[in-house]
Amino acid sequence: MSSGTDLSALEADARAAIDAATDLQALQETRARFLGRTGSISGILRGLGALPEDERRAVGQAANASKERIEEWARARKEQLEHARVAGDLERHRLDVSLPGLAPPLGQLHPVTRIFRDMTEFFTGLGFSIESGPQVETDWNNFGALNIPDDHPSRDLQDTFFVEGGNVLRTHTSPVQVRAMSQRKPPFRFIAPGRVYRRDSDATHSPVFHQIEGFMVDERVTFGDLKGVLYAFARHLVGPDVKLRFRAHFFPFTEPSAEMDFSWGDGWLEWGGCGMIHPKVLENCGIDSQRYQGFAFGMGVDRTAMLRFGIPNVQLLFEGDVRLLEQL
Repeated sequence: MSSGTDLSALEADARAAIDAATDLQALQETRARFLGRTGSISGILRGLGALPEDERRAVGQAANASKERIEEWARARKEQLEHARVAGDLERHRLDVSLPGLAPPLGQLHPVTRIFRDMTEFFTGLGFSIESGPQVETDWNNFGALNIPDDHPSRDLQDTFFVEGGNVLRTHTSPVQVRAMSQRKPPFRFIAPGRVYRRDSDATHSPVFHQIEGFMVDERVTFGDLKGVLYAFARHLVGPDVKLRFRAHFFPFTEPSAEMDFSWGDGWLEWGGCGMIHPKVLENCGIDSQRYQGFAFGMGVDRTAMLRFGIPNVQLLFEGDVRLLEQL
């Protein structure tokens, strides 16, 4: 066999090149160099026809045997490289189960929701039930039943959103009072938290805002009972040293009526309105005003949230900016 057909040296070169392949691409190129159509072994097989007949069979058998050995070496090296690749991937992506888990970001309750929950928990602790009603109301429930005459300024387009059918977006949560009192007999006490609508928008007002109202009707309910509930409520919200101030006022649905302020720092802040339910309101709800009397109060929830959480502009409560919640 001539030096050009020295299969032993060829196999040694092939074995060294296969062992030196560090990835599947290099191995594929090495295999092609020896076993491909233009590879060394293929060249030897193509040259068999030029050999004497007595050499042709021996060289052919030897070349095929070398081809099988080289093929086996390449196959074994491929398995090694694939195993090493899988092991490397597993090591790179290995999970250390002893490390603490990554906690997902937690959401925060909206400040208005937090204040609502705080308020409702206080009143349910006093035995008040929670009532709700539709946000689109009839003119009667929103105005008429509450002793608000047709020429009252609150009916003006500047204050009220009117919708089709003569209905309105409720301007306060008092229609819940009408609905609840019309469907039951005294004694009862309940609160009505909810969203209301008025045509107003600036740094301290929004066309959409939140109120909570409370009502209590029985045979011996007095203004003193009202003040006692409000003092306890103020202490719960603001602190034990809070002071309340009641200023005479007029509301069509209460008589007598008062506006209430609570102490804040060195001054006073307006909190809401209150009073004894007007006899006409009781009668409009089918309640005997000669036998029963009751009190009512209401205040804004948004302003309370602004004070508690230091929010300077009420419109921030309605813009849906998640950064506001992240700061609370």
